[in-house]
Amino acid sequence: MSSLQNRQFKLTSRPVGLVKRSDFEFATSPAPQPGPGEVLVKVLYLSLDPAMRGWMNEGRSYVPPVGLGEVMRAGGVGRVIVSNDPALAVGDYVVGITGVQDYAVAKAGAFTRVDPRLAPLPRYLGALGMPGMTAYFGLLDICDPKPGETVVVSGAAGAVGALVGQIAKIKGCRVVGIAGGPDKCRYLTEELGFDAEIDYKSEDVPKALRQHCPKGIDVYFDNVGGEILEAALAQLVLKARVSLCGAISQYNNIEGIQGPRNYLSLLINRARMEGFIVFDYAARFPEGVKAIAGWLAEGKLKAREDIVEGLETFPETLLKLYSGENFGKLVIKVADE
Repeated sequence: MSSLQNRQFKLTSRPVGLVKRSDFEFATSPAPQPGPGEVLVKVLYLSLDPAMRGWMNEGRSYVPPVGLGEVMRAGGVGRVIVSNDPALAVGDYVVGITGVQDYAVAKAGAFTRVDPRLAPLPRYLGALGMPGMTAYFGLLDICDPKPGETVVVSGAAGAVGALVGQIAKIKGCRVVGIAGGPDKCRYLTEELGFDAEIDYKSEDVPKALRQHCPKGIDVYFDNVGGEILEAALAQLVLKARVSLCGAISQYNNIEGIQGPRNYLSLLINRARMEGFIVFDYAARFPEGVKAIAGWLAEGKLKAREDIVEGLETFPETLLKLYSGENFGKLVIKVADE
């Protein structure tokens, strides 16, 4: 295995504003060798997630920042090519934290075996992976939607938002999705079954929310923060619930995070706004995977991946998340299966 060459993106500076290729070193070195209890995984697909921008910042967060000189953190799915642990065999397909590289070494317990016969491998980074778990627990546990309630989702055509809206429909709710551009908005209503869509790029969002939610918002699932969060807070009903999943509109701000100026809507409406991290639910992931896999099999839920080829494209492909260019779960194909 010493002849295998491992390409890696290493973080070399803390980005200011949007991520640049110059914030990384694209290096090549011999693939690492696994020690006792470890496996060597050939990375096939990498997950690109909005949270990656926060992992590059120095400061307190739910996980330590990526250190300067370290391989950029990322989830991935791959194939075991060397195993020093009987828990995983050569040829097994696994998902876990691989980093932005061709080959990853870790303890066997750091990976979860997946079956490519049950679902395409990229789906284990999307609907059957962290985005799926985020949507499932962030909506059902944090917001507990009831049949007939109005649920609004921002970033609704993204990996998490599209699943949130569909799960809300399965639970009998009326769903309004906020997305950018006519293609994404048509996708929400014509393919995913949302009741209404709002194009934040061409519409007055506060006005559109009043139009599509005439009785107000019972549940708001926030992926974007900023002005859209403010617009949703203004339409809350009594005892509304807000799930704070992310704030993608704010991650690249140079002047600091813009918070909601009308947070007193929570007080007036005796509403609840709660942040969460999907890893808090790790012990219950099998529950979420079973539910989502069942809905996929029954045709009640649809998933979509946006796959870009080439590890070398990583910095530019990551930027698609923050410009809204991706359509579904953004994945980089690193190697053939």
